[in-house]
Amino acid sequence: MKKVRDIMTKNVETCSLLDNVYEAAVKMKELDVGAIPIVDGNHLVGILTDRDIVLRGIAEKRPASIKVSEIMTEGVITISEEESVHTAAKIMADHKIRRLPVLRNGELVGIVALGDLAKEEKTDYQAKMALSEISEPKNPDSFQA
Repeated sequence: MKKVRDIMTKNVETCSLLDNVYEAAVKMKELDVGAIPIVDGNHLVGILTDRDIVLRGIAEKRPASIKVSEIMTEGVITISEEESVHTAAKIMADHKIRRLPVLRNGELVGIVALGDLAKEEKTDYQAKMALSEISEPKNPDSFQA
């Protein structure tokens, strides 16, 4: 059975607690990613998503010069690089998340996204199941784009 380390993206670009939202957004644009891990040294302290920028930044009329720590998501769900790909898919489905930072001894060493799961023939079904769980609306009577 494949391990997370076999499919994760390594050498993940990060931002530090000293970076501001503008710098993080530019980095996200350059890398064509929707999220960037926030680290203190090599230790993961949060993740900043495009959704965080919109909902906690722009929608609250905060300037782009604020520190990422003011709007990042904290308490990030993570996984060990030694866990199975199946476990990663289950965690993503259970927590309705699209990206899962990968740790080794508490330090960020990679990230697994739904796309990484979908690339794997044996985990394609797991990725589809995770996506269906993630995409399921909290209130089936409301519209979510």
